[in-house]
Amino acid sequence: MSFMFDKVAVLGLGLISSSLCRVMRQNGLAKVISGNAKTESSRSIALEIGLVDSVHEHAADAVKDADLVILCAPVGACGELTAQISLSLKPGAILTDVASVKGAIVRDCGPHVPAGIHFIPGHPIAGTEQSGPRSGFAELFQDRWCILTPVPGTEPAMVAKLEAFWKACGSNVDVMTAEHHDMVLAITSHLPHLIAYNTVATAADLESVTNSEVIKYSASGFRDFTRIAASDPTMWRDIFLNNKDAVLEMLGRFSEELSVLQRAVRWGDGETLFNLFTRAREVRRGIIAAGQDTAAPDFGRGPKKD
Repeated sequence: MSFMFDKVAVLGLGLISSSLCRVMRQNGLAKVISGNAKTESSRSIALEIGLVDSVHEHAADAVKDADLVILCAPVGACGELTAQISLSLKPGAILTDVASVKGAIVRDCGPHVPAGIHFIPGHPIAGTEQSGPRSGFAELFQDRWCILTPVPGTEPAMVAKLEAFWKACGSNVDVMTAEHHDMVLAITSHLPHLIAYNTVATAADLESVTNSEVIKYSASGFRDFTRIAASDPTMWRDIFLNNKDAVLEMLGRFSEELSVLQRAVRWGDGETLFNLFTRAREVRRGIIAAGQDTAAPDFGRGPKKD
């Protein structure tokens, strides 16, 4: 059997990495997979369920002889992680990541990347609110986008090889600068998460509504906010701290639009409300048409299972 990579090392054993391990197994993309995790429980589970062929407490041990190394840690940890493995990286290997912020990855990891290593930051735009080695599934990346942000001077052949890898995982692939990526993701991902966290916190803080009522009378909109707000706190703390400028820019624009809505509601300006809601609905329809979500009732949740 022909494999795309002889050895792939995944550093961190959460949703994205465990999904990668599963799809690599399923599609024959790696002959050997090694893993690394801080906790003994995560390492044990990864071996128990067959995610990896070997698992290591120290990241430097996991990357030895690996042709592809994937950093699957929170943004704030990736710089130190790269420093830990720098002397153990195989010459000619590709080093990439899955973080939701790219400028910080280039800034923090780049100085630790030795000559001869192909550093190609990446971001698969896929996920759920779940975490841990058991949370992954091979279909996570199917028909989703993965963005690559190669640093200047990267060999095109290596970018093409990593692009082929992600396509083999089921993803569509786009290439752009780290700066452009961070601005786009600030509005499509980071700002919605910030709003969701704040909405849920606001509801929880209302003294006139008990916690039981917030839960008992949750309509679909609030339920969706709580799903988003269930995401990993460490990961999202690091995202906001490391994409601060772009998030603040989008937050400023959002605040301006929110003021327009506030005035429209206060003064009974139905035309403004209707026009904005119509524009927003067209965006939703565009997302469905692009295959990035389903038009199924109840946001695809379907009937409750026993």
